[in-house]
Amino acid sequence: METAICGRLALSPNTVFNSKPGDRQSLCRGAYANRNILMAVSATGPGKGGVLERPVIERTSPGRESEFDLRKKKKTTPPYRVILHNDNYNKREYVVQVLMKVIPGMTLDNAVNIMQEAHYNGLSVVIICSQADAEDHCMQLRGNGLLSSIEPASGGGC
Repeated sequence: METAICGRLALSPNTVFNSKPGDRQSLCRGAYANRNILMAVSATGPGKGGVLERPVIERTSPGRESEFDLRKKKKTTPPYRVILHNDNYNKREYVVQVLMKVIPGMTLDNAVNIMQEAHYNGLSVVIICSQADAEDHCMQLRGNGLLSSIEPASGGGC
């Protein structure tokens, strides 16, 4: 990430700053000379001059995505369901423990409800999330001996 820091300029109380592109009196030269830049003036006391803070300009490097772009991309990925299947091998308590260990933010009540639904109905939706997270959760559940799968969710979000 590139950062340009210009510096400070002392002003008298009656100074007005009007910079035009290409002006020799322009405070920033080079790539930043033609930009309209807001600057903050902090007073040093009553009747005294002020200090004009030059802005800190941050640019992201080409090829790097900003946090906003990553969040936008994450929201646009289609959601997937992680499904827990009933089995006759694992005890109910163990299933609840694994769900709480594998799924972030899983409470005891939610884990018990998911386990009960899978026990009585044959399967239960554990979580709806992005495809990468769903695959990860599914593999972790399988790694702990539970039967699970993923499928695209029709609507809904993460």
